[in-house]
Amino acid sequence: MQANKLQPWLIDNGSLTARLQQHFSTFAVEPTVVKYGKLIQDEAALLHQPNYQISLIREVLLISDQQPVVFAHSILPRTSLQGAWHGLGRLGNKPLGATLFANPKVKRTTLSYKKLTPNHALYQHATRHLTQKPEVRKPSYLWARRSIFSLSCANIMVTEVFLPQLLVTKRV
Repeated sequence: MQANKLQPWLIDNGSLTARLQQHFSTFAVEPTVVKYGKLIQDEAALLHQPNYQISLIREVLLISDQQPVVFAHSILPRTSLQGAWHGLGRLGNKPLGATLFANPKVKRTTLSYKKLTPNHALYQHATRHLTQKPEVRKPSYLWARRSIFSLSCANIMVTEVFLPQLLVTKRV
């Protein structure tokens, strides 16, 4: 997946959920992992948390026309699951982005970008759910973006990995 074709998706500061809903005729959220676990080192550093900190890890596929188009990996520290965000641990198949962008008090950091190769954990998590047909090969890399959402000193990290079907799935 070339970055130049993905650029409009990568650099858009608005809600990816809203953009997907506008762009595609069908949209769904399919949770794949919702569990408490330890953060990986770069996530802990960006969230200013110790490596041993237990946080809620939520991974979902954003789906259009029964095809995953985005893999989202969110880190919700326990301290962030209080107050206005107390229900975020029980979203089920509801999009996290819709909740985050609905509150005008939520602040978002600048987006950061990364080209994920097959040895990266998030590449492995994202491609695990791609088609298992032997004639379909996994891409040699995937593009991802990451940002942190803040509200009243509580932070949530969201990483969105763009899957190849994003560029080939039918539009509205």
